[in-house]
Amino acid sequence: MQVNSSTSSILSQVQERQESLMEKLASGKKVNNALDDASAQQIIDRLTSEVEGSRQAINNVYDGISLAQVAEGGLGSINDDVNRIRELTLQSGSGVLSSGDRRAIQSEITQLQENISQTIEQTNFAGKPLLSENGTLDFQSGASAGQSISVNTRDISSELSDVLAIDVTAGTSIEDALDATDAAIETLGSARGDLGATQNRFESAARSLTQSNINTAEARSRIQDLDFAQAASERASNDVLGQAALTVQAQANQQEGQVLSLLS
Repeated sequence: MQVNSSTSSILSQVQERQESLMEKLASGKKVNNALDDASAQQIIDRLTSEVEGSRQAINNVYDGISLAQVAEGGLGSINDDVNRIRELTLQSGSGVLSSGDRRAIQSEITQLQENISQTIEQTNFAGKPLLSENGTLDFQSGASAGQSISVNTRDISSELSDVLAIDVTAGTSIEDALDATDAAIETLGSARGDLGATQNRFESAARSLTQSNINTAEARSRIQDLDFAQAASERASNDVLGQAALTVQAQANQQEGQVLSLLS
């Protein structure tokens, strides 16, 4: 009876071990829950939180890059229009032009001014105006609190009000018009420079986050992921042990039957 009880205990242990190995082989993980390794599971949970947090932060950073690119594209288009207005202003300064010629020049200037206003109005990202109001848009750029990058938005319309008011047929002097366009070009250049610097910060953060995320995921993998060769070897060894235990139990049952037969 002691042999039979001992064999049953071994078989129970073998079965539990087999179920554990099958779960690990099916999931590809050597730690599936706290029962497998409580301390390791705590570390895995913490690393998983860092990986997921960094992954979302990377998405935020790329949103920031896209937003800055949209804003910079709008400023670039406005800059082209302002340069053309400056060129037309210079053209209007020729003494040989008739009043009709100046009206034709002003017609194109007006169209360019309307283009500038339309670009300012339509330069948005996810519903956020980028060139029509002063403000700050913050992007969480790390997995921890206090890690963020800000994009400053500007009310470009108010800063270009002198350019938008140029009218070479209604008393705007060539000197005033040129001063307005030169100031506008300087303003636009400064805004584009700020956005370029912000994009560089975002890109640097993206590179750092990506590398950090890779390193963290690798650290988690070393703790969590299963060595398939080792697990397969353990399963084979466990199968042999199970077969041996079954053989011993069969022999014990046969001997017990023989004893009972003799006693009867």
